[in-house]
Amino acid sequence: MENIKQAKEALNKVIYGKEEVVDLLFIALLAQGHVLLESVPGTGKTKLAKSFAKIMDGKFSRVQFTPDVLPSDVTGIRFFNPKTTDFELRVGPVVSNVLLADEINRATPKTQSSLLEVMEEFQATIDGETIKVDAPFIVLATQNPVESNYGTFPLPEAQLDRFLFKIDLGYPSKADDKTILHTYRTKDPFTEIMPSLTVETIRSLQDEIQQVTLSDVAGDYLVNLIHQSREHDEVDLGISPRGMLALMRASQARAYLQGRKFVTPDDVKVLAPYVFEHRLILTMEGSIKKTSAEVVREIMREVPVPVEVGAGGE
Repeated sequence: MENIKQAKEALNKVIYGKEEVVDLLFIALLAQGHVLLESVPGTGKTKLAKSFAKIMDGKFSRVQFTPDVLPSDVTGIRFFNPKTTDFELRVGPVVSNVLLADEINRATPKTQSSLLEVMEEFQATIDGETIKVDAPFIVLATQNPVESNYGTFPLPEAQLDRFLFKIDLGYPSKADDKTILHTYRTKDPFTEIMPSLTVETIRSLQDEIQQVTLSDVAGDYLVNLIHQSREHDEVDLGISPRGMLALMRASQARAYLQGRKFVTPDDVKVLAPYVFEHRLILTMEGSIKKTSAEVVREIMREVPVPVEVGAGGE
């Protein structure tokens, strides 16, 4: 846990005023989930992803998505080597610990789909050969929401459902902007980041969070939220079982990082909006009147938060 604390402090010195976002990244890492970072240009999405990768003593890969990037550029390809007169396998950047999918919505749907298998099953199939991707493995994708009409492609529902969280970085506050000016005037804190988490440590932590208890009270609250999302009048497609399990695992990770061995309803409440918003598909009438974020807030209000009794909520 001390290593996690050091890693968070290092990230907070690079991206100011985003402590909650940093917490969510570590929750996703321990929950073996992936994160979609969305915000306007220049708010630090790519720098945050690169900094997060740098604190891990693992393999980092980056794909700069453009319309001409092919699926084989992501997963890998089997090519003919004239020197050996044989076909050789060249694995792509997906075989890593941290994969930065920069501006993922600039890739064509065909190329976007090349990530579906590895994000869900931690493996990639290249010309019929299955390549395992060792844990930890996390995809940090960035996208710019204001250029949807200029060479970008919306992410399909199957792709969105594989992201644990969708996080909007937003603009810094005035105080944070002043701190950024003062800090970056003489140096770039990114250059001072040192690895503080080993791959073995992360694997151990990922195993430990699965031992965090989910009480009946917290579990029932989680399930009630899921079903309210499916029954809402302005929702066409609610949260899938994959999304339900993602919220459970994220809640376990949050509880663990806060030093608890049990999940509380508050863990579920805090994380549900980040899990729900990008997964909800609104009806045509609903999308005209409201955003997904507004519908999520309605769902959260409509399901009462239970009060647990006892340390473990039993």
